[in-house]
Amino acid sequence: MEPKERIEALTKELEHHSYLYYVLDQPEMEDYEYDKKLRELEELEQAYPQYALPTSPTRRVGGAPLSQFAEVHHVVPLESLQDVFSFEELAAFEGGLRQSLSDPVYTVEPKVDGLSVALEYRDGVFVRGATRGDGLVGEDVTENLKTIRSIPLRLADAPRRLIVRGEVFMPKGVFLALNQQREERGEPLYANPRNLAAGSLRQLDPKIAASRQLDILVFNLQLAEGITFETHSQTLDYLRQLHFKVIPYALCRDAEGAQREITRIGESRGELAYEIDGAVVKVNDLAARERLGSTAKFPRWAAAFKYPPEIKETVVEDIVVQVGRTGVLTPKAVVAPVRLAGTTVTSATLHNQDFISEKDIRIGDTVRIRKAGEIIPEILEVDKSRRPAEAEPYFLPPICPVCGAAVARDEDGAAVRCTGAECPAQLSRNLAHFVSRDAMDIDGLGSAIVEQLIAAGLVRSAADLYSLAREKVEALERMGDKSTDNLLRAIEGSKSNDLSRLLYAFGIRQVGAKAAKVLARHFQTLDALMAATAEELTAVPDIGAITADNLVHWFAQPQSQDLIERLRAAGVNFRSLEAPVGTAFAGKTFVLTGALTRFTRDEATREIEARGGKAASSVSKKTSYVVAGENAGSKLKKATELGIPVLTEEEFQAMLT
Repeated sequence: MEPKERIEALTKELEHHSYLYYVLDQPEMEDYEYDKKLRELEELEQAYPQYALPTSPTRRVGGAPLSQFAEVHHVVPLESLQDVFSFEELAAFEGGLRQSLSDPVYTVEPKVDGLSVALEYRDGVFVRGATRGDGLVGEDVTENLKTIRSIPLRLADAPRRLIVRGEVFMPKGVFLALNQQREERGEPLYANPRNLAAGSLRQLDPKIAASRQLDILVFNLQLAEGITFETHSQTLDYLRQLHFKVIPYALCRDAEGAQREITRIGESRGELAYEIDGAVVKVNDLAARERLGSTAKFPRWAAAFKYPPEIKETVVEDIVVQVGRTGVLTPKAVVAPVRLAGTTVTSATLHNQDFISEKDIRIGDTVRIRKAGEIIPEILEVDKSRRPAEAEPYFLPPICPVCGAAVARDEDGAAVRCTGAECPAQLSRNLAHFVSRDAMDIDGLGSAIVEQLIAAGLVRSAADLYSLAREKVEALERMGDKSTDNLLRAIEGSKSNDLSRLLYAFGIRQVGAKAAKVLARHFQTLDALMAATAEELTAVPDIGAITADNLVHWFAQPQSQDLIERLRAAGVNFRSLEAPVGTAFAGKTFVLTGALTRFTRDEATREIEARGGKAASSVSKKTSYVVAGENAGSKLKKATELGIPVLTEEEFQAMLT
């Protein structure tokens, strides 16, 4: 098959299977097969860019970042809805309709809590997508919307011009997974899916939007040139035929039927894949809508029933502490089971010690609880009048509940972390850091292999990497003879790395790659560094009191000492491969600019640091010298303006000797 024909065939096939997977939730192709075909399409498009189609599924990964969003004036306004908060208010709304309509029929739909957008198609091709904005003017977020796989990029048998309205949202499962990752890293949790979806859609970099796995439900036909419909339900059925993912709806013949459907949706919202904050009641007859018209703010033919936030009382039966992948201790309240927003809640996040102390939460307390954003259970307040006499203030443990190592609070935040070098809870993250490029740089040992090694019980510490049995590694998935040989060779080769790489690989707080180089050059051996006092450490340039304390405490931990001795037994190098640091440039800061011909940037930086100096990236009043190569630009100009000495490469080399 010719490249052009193959590209067209693959595009059509992948479009079809994306629809089955992302819209109908009825996949017929295995993920592996889909990914293989997508890779083939990407390679063909790179080789024959003239044949790539604008609707290609490869466009969904996100293009180049934008500098700003352009304004879009909506052809049909994206109106907001009037809210009703009780069935009495809904009855009043419906009574007003009956003054103009006889026996109106209603559609009732879930009100998705997301970001409203308009999608525009020309001759069946998606050409533009915009946020609601103020209803009249929104922002062009076309590239971000293209990353949403349930939005068709091409329609079959569509009118010449079509505009539909939908709600972009983040599925609950995606939101919970993202928050779990943040919790493991000790980062603040996202508040709710709605805000995160809106923020994701308004990212200038489409790749960020693509990574957030957003979805959409289309709920209105704004414009369809050359086609007429009698009812709203007909338009939704038509949009479903065009392969849009359409909001579910129910037809109700009277107000009582609408109330029953609103109640049903409310009771089942915990089972929905998306967050809702109400239900929408609409007159189904489109001609009747025209006669009713709109006020200055809302259409007269629709209302949004808003569900009240559900708050329940329960009892804190226990407080347990989990340790995340980055060592952060996260407290969680175990509560007496309570039905909340459609699900049974048995626990609630307590965030950190500050949160517990501020609300004075104790085991045995009666608390009021709700789901933040209808998803994350959280404690609102304590009923102290019902507190048991024996209830005592709660404090996080001083040692890690997983490995028994001491814990320490972040200097710049509320997080409390385990300091254990071999803590099982942190094993995956610690190993990934240990083997990373700036650390021991073990090529071929990516996160997937690390996870396999852990799952197979082959490693419980970084030191175990140096005693891996060949037959055990070869038995892992996708590890044949060659890949196993390459991996074991890379592990063996890492033994001869410079001491600075090993120091950085330890993952000691505030000891980055640069500080590790400074320490390695100064002390020359790991044993000398381990024997150094806090005072001796702070005497080293760029090593502050906090970093010194972190080093002393880390080396004093039994787990750290065990790791070091096992690495020593494995033959890992504990010496610096660079000459001891000099003092000729002590207290001096250099900035390199322009094209250097006698040194690479890295070589020049090493020469400066080897003499006790610093290499900075920008010119300031604190800069001692600027080394200017060919075609030096703004940095040279700024140095001249500030009166900072400028050196040629020859002058810089003379200083070195």
